Amino acid sequence: MWAIASLKLYWNIFVATTINIIFKHLNFLNMKSYFFFLSFLFVSFLAVANGVEPMTKNINLSTSKIMWKGYKVTGSHEGNIKFKSGTLKFDGETLVGGELMVDMNSIDCTDLQGGGKGKLEGHLKSDDFFGVTAYPASSVKFTKVTSRGVAGEYKITANITIKNITKEVKFNATVKGGTGSATIKLDRSEFDIKYGSGSFFDNLGDKTIYDEFDLNIALNY
Repeated sequence: MWAIASLKLYWNIFVATTINIIFKHLNFLNMKSYFFFLSFLFVSFLAVANGVEPMTKNINLSTSKIMWKGYKVTGSHEGNIKFKSGTLKFDGETLVGGELMVDMNSIDCTDLQGGGKGKLEGHLKSDDFFGVTAYPASSVKFTKVTSRGVAGEYKITANITIKNITKEVKFNATVKGGTGSATIKLDRSEFDIKYGSGSFFDNLGDKTIYDEFDLNIALNY
C-alpha cells in the first residue's frame, strides 16, 4: 500500500508539472497535440488510480520444504516433503496471495534408518495413505490474506487439496525478508486416509494412528 501511495504522489507532481508546461507553450501546440496530451494524462491517471498489479515471487524449490509429523499410540514419525512449484504475491512488501504445489512422491521419513525407513516411506506413498501414483501432487491455494497488525504477520485462509479432496483451512503465517513459515494441523480422515484410524476401525489398540498430523512449512523466495 505504501508503494501505491508513493506512486500516486509522484504522479500528482508529474501531472501538475506537465499541465503547467502545456499551458505555458499552448500557442506552440496545435489542437491535435493538445488533445493527445489530455488523452495520455487521462489513461495514465486511470492506471495509477487502479493501483499496481501485485508482484509475483517464486519460491526457492531447493531450500523450501514441508516438515510433517504424524502421531500414534506408541510414539510418532516425521519427515519432509518437497515442493513442485510455488508462488507468493505481494503488494509492495505486503503478502496478498499465494499458491503452493507439493510433490507427494518426495515424502520421506527422517526418524528411521535402513529397512524401517524404506518400509514406512513406501507405506505412506501407497493407497493406504496418500496414493501418490494416482495423486502425485497436493496443493495449497490462498483465498484470503489478512494482516495480524504486525509487519510480516498474517492470518491466511486457504484451500488444501489432497487426493483430489479440497478442504478450507485457516492458519497464521510469517512472511518477510525472503522467508516464510507456517504451521498447519490437518485431520487425515477428511481426505479419505483411513488406515489405522480409530475413527473408522475398532479394537486397534496400540496400533492406532491418530487422525491429526502437523505440517510445518518453511519457504524461501
